[in-house]
Amino acid sequence: MRISTDAILFDIDGTLVDSTPVVEHTWRVWAEAHGVDPEAVLRVSHGRRSEDTIAMFLPAERIEAAADELEELELDGVDAVKALPATGELLKAMPADRWAAVTSGGRRLMCERLAAAGLPLPEILVAAEDVGVGKPDPQGYLKAAAALGYDAERCLVIEDAPAGIRAGVASGATVLAVATSHEATALEGLGAVAVIDDLTACALEITPDGPVLTLG
Repeated sequence: MRISTDAILFDIDGTLVDSTPVVEHTWRVWAEAHGVDPEAVLRVSHGRRSEDTIAMFLPAERIEAAADELEELELDGVDAVKALPATGELLKAMPADRWAAVTSGGRRLMCERLAAAGLPLPEILVAAEDVGVGKPDPQGYLKAAAALGYDAERCLVIEDAPAGIRAGVASGATVLAVATSHEATALEGLGAVAVIDDLTACALEITPDGPVLTLG
């Protein structure tokens, strides 16, 4: 399969960096401190903004402080984050005006995770604080495509979580799913054109018309 596109829009956690163990540990610590069932939190937290997840379990007046507390816990674990296979080579080959990152995490945390993983920072980064509604709403992907100057329908979204896949599909973009944080069966049937193990399955070609990904 060859996917020709104007630009590639990447999720970060679970797509570019292996942060899943840190994220799950942090949510467990946070949940236990607040008397919330950790397993219930983990069932809904992947791919969503922290404040959106917290709002499912705590009253509105406690959300902001609880989100700040969670971020501090996450920052403490940033050194354990690693780049996922092939992400470094892929990003370094991408022209700066042909890719962006769209994340449910906060800007400071995401920049630190990318740096810890040895990955380049995108010129366009749409973080949790940049949108009024988080994934699975498509707002983040629409904003990133517009900031790059391309129609979302001509972009490729690469995502690892159901909420993110749904956001990409809703934006009108082509979506490629990577089974790096979820079982492949959990990502099927959500609208992605393919589900691959990780980005080692992709070969990148940069053409005058934009990036082309070939799936092996």
